[in-house]
Amino acid sequence: MAATANPFSVSVSSKPTGGSAFPKLNDSADFFLRVQNPLKSVSLRSSFVSRGSIELSLSRGGGSVTSAKRGARSARIRASLSQVMDQSVTKTDPIAPTTVDVDLGDRSYPIYIGSGLLDQPHLLQRHVHGKRVLVVTNDTVAPLYLNKVVEALTKGNPNVSVESVILPDGEKYKQMDTLMKIFDKAIESRLDRRCTFIALGGGVIGDMCGFAAASFLRGVNFIQIPTTVMAQVDSSVGGKTGINHRLGKNLIGAFYQPQCVLIDTDTLNTLPDRELASGLAEVIKYGLIRDAEFFEWQEKNMQALMARDPSALTYAIKRSCENKAEVVSLDEKESGLRATLNLGHTFGHAIETGFGYGQWLHGEAVAAGTVMAVDMSYRLGWIDDSIVKRARDILQQAKLPTTPPNTMTVEMFKSVMAVDKKVADGLLRLILLKGPLGNCVFTGDYDRKALDETLRAFCKS
Repeated sequence: MAATANPFSVSVSSKPTGGSAFPKLNDSADFFLRVQNPLKSVSLRSSFVSRGSIELSLSRGGGSVTSAKRGARSARIRASLSQVMDQSVTKTDPIAPTTVDVDLGDRSYPIYIGSGLLDQPHLLQRHVHGKRVLVVTNDTVAPLYLNKVVEALTKGNPNVSVESVILPDGEKYKQMDTLMKIFDKAIESRLDRRCTFIALGGGVIGDMCGFAAASFLRGVNFIQIPTTVMAQVDSSVGGKTGINHRLGKNLIGAFYQPQCVLIDTDTLNTLPDRELASGLAEVIKYGLIRDAEFFEWQEKNMQALMARDPSALTYAIKRSCENKAEVVSLDEKESGLRATLNLGHTFGHAIETGFGYGQWLHGEAVAAGTVMAVDMSYRLGWIDDSIVKRARDILQQAKLPTTPPNTMTVEMFKSVMAVDKKVADGLLRLILLKGPLGNCVFTGDYDRKALDETLRAFCKS
């Protein structure tokens, strides 16, 4: 007996609209499933309409999807990916990162934010130029993440060779002798101008690696992989690089932008509580100077941040990066607007220099410096006392110091502040709050008596 032909036929086709052969979750794409028999046909169109959702359009009886709006022969369904995708697919497909762009024309670059990003090799590999990579890290971070970064760089990418240099950990090592160890490794490894430097660590590593990249062979590519809150929300973004001098912090350096910043929030799982709190000082800063709504969110969510709630931390990092990226895009070289990001830093840098690099973490010094700047703003009559209280309260919630060390004197502050980078023509310019919450000024036009009064109020001598 002759075989009977199957009256049913099934065809599947796909049409990605995001430019790739197979769409990522943040691409849009159309999938078509057509089932036909001699009596009727059914067409099913599935569209990725947003990250985490699919839209299905169903047409019957010969009606097309595109013409469905002309009749009542279509049904539309929207469901979350977790509802319609097979479990095995959701487990193996990585979650696309949140991306914040730093707009600097032909030197623009992305900030990737998300969990498990070091397990997505393509994110790093797409920004590596040439075949040689130097990873700069320290002896605290290296045992935790160096192998993971090397694997991300080399997985499916055998042409790339990776060298590493492991530096001692701490602010006191952010100086010329340590910087030379990076150059030594690069020269001994015969790296060329096509190489890429990668900073794996906190703000100290990021600043030194970036400065080395700016200087080696007069400039090579580099990537930031920040592993502390401080670096993730502030120092890794914007291209400020440099080292300290015994007379002042960050006095030697360059503006040099990375190819990308990759923020894997999983690296915060190994961050000590003190380092976590230190980074929150910079998060708080953004709210005080330019984002009142963000500050109010912090007041409601500080306990969640301290408890390392993943969603709270991710939002705080994202919003901080958005604020930083916007300012950097408008004022890359800190001619005016970008200087406002240094609220509390002039006082804070004086604490770090006068008290000794590394005795206090950067964020701890900035926290005390922020309270001093807010106090001075109030003495000038530029803000009301409610802002003074709210600033102090939120820093205390974050378990940060609100007064400088007892050993700091008025003269110590004045001598260090006299060589601050923001001094122009012998005039010390400060970032101070002025007006409603979320507003500030960068100015040298203030009553010097207010500065003296603040210094005396916070110093015993």
